[in-house]
Amino acid sequence: MEARLVYITVKNEKEALNIGRTLVEERLAACANILPKMKSIYHWEKKVVVSSEVLLILKTKSELMTELTLRVKSLHSYSIPCVVSLPLLEGNRDYFNWIFEEILPE
Repeated sequence: MEARLVYITVKNEKEALNIGRTLVEERLAACANILPKMKSIYHWEKKVVVSSEVLLILKTKSELMTELTLRVKSLHSYSIPCVVSLPLLEGNRDYFNWIFEEILPE
């Protein structure tokens, strides 16, 4: 079992709250953090776009990433939402254990 940090961009704080709360309530994530304001620059439909977005960060385990990603896609307003994860390799073992206790069992 591996702890994961999940990085998701959304259009606004309301959407971040909805997705984060849903995933925590459904126990697909132990925790959701919302960083309410960032600027994003990206290519979309053959144009360079500069927009305001909100960052949603989740903590989960690798075994739930497929289900979590599908759930985010069902809740998200973007046609191709950014949902990427990074392994959490080092840190407070007690915190990692808390993550595993708060999400769905295998």
